[in-house]
Amino acid sequence: MGELSVAVVGAGRAGRVHALNLHHHVRRADVVCVVDADGERAGALAADLDGVPHVQTLEDALATDVDAVVIAAPTFTHADLAATAAAAGKHVFCEKPMALSLAECDRMIAAAGEAGVALQIGFMRRFQPEFAEARRRVEAGDIGKPMVVKSLTRGPGLPPPWAWSLASSNGMLAEVNSHDFDCVRWLAGAELERVYAEAANLKGAERGVEEPDFYDNAVVTLRFESGAIGTIDGTCPADYGYDARVEVLGSEGLLVIGDLRGQAILEARDREHGSVTPLHRTWPERFAEGYRAEMASFADAVLDGAPPRVTGADGRAAVQAVLAANRSWQEGRPVELAEVA
Repeated sequence: MGELSVAVVGAGRAGRVHALNLHHHVRRADVVCVVDADGERAGALAADLDGVPHVQTLEDALATDVDAVVIAAPTFTHADLAATAAAAGKHVFCEKPMALSLAECDRMIAAAGEAGVALQIGFMRRFQPEFAEARRRVEAGDIGKPMVVKSLTRGPGLPPPWAWSLASSNGMLAEVNSHDFDCVRWLAGAELERVYAEAANLKGAERGVEEPDFYDNAVVTLRFESGAIGTIDGTCPADYGYDARVEVLGSEGLLVIGDLRGQAILEARDREHGSVTPLHRTWPERFAEGYRAEMASFADAVLDGAPPRVTGADGRAAVQAVLAANRSWQEGRPVELAEVA
């Protein structure tokens, strides 16, 4: 039996990943409740957790004996859910993106601070072994001073319908590329200063997306306060698989992190048959170790009284960068992050 009792809010894709990881891989925690307005979906996940209770609202869960809440519901619900959980004295793990606005981020940070509870944001790449090792090498000075940082994320399919609109999600730069905005800041060891973004909708019409502000491709150029520069590019849907890679060029060397291949085997055939190489097909598969490690880290932080390794300030910084990038492609100009406050 684990020491930390957790309610998981949201029984969709991310909620399922977190719940099953807590259940099977985090020694110090147990899922004791699943929350989702969709009773059938909540019941299915609860059954996979050996039949824990499932309820429709967070308030119902807070009436039970829980110590912490994992929020994996749609982005537009995060601020209210986190503030409610914190006010009830519950520790909070919140999936990215942290929220829709900086005001919502500040509200979440303040609520956790006032209640004296932990607030951790779900940037699992920081816990993925190859990314953590890259960070260690950058901090150790192995490649000198970071000069150029490039990050990409491409997802195989469309995000959920609520994520198609800027009003309810901030678009793909938030839903998909929040990880990239966090990762480049973390690896560069510097705050972002300016962004310039271009976005395009190239597959939406054929997939039945009618949202006028939907985009499925984006490229963002970056300038850091340190003087380093970089890029982020994202596509969703990419169709060919799930793809997440980073390159850090330093003054004395290069780090290349990640591999499109799901297996380090390249099978080459004749021209007629081409090559067959296993690829990563989904994000839970690509970052399985990172997702498990971030949940274990959250449990350890709560139980040991240590600060979370990914803070509300980290989540806020990524939201600020996303908002600046969205303003950039909408207005067709570079945007200083200081403009988004």
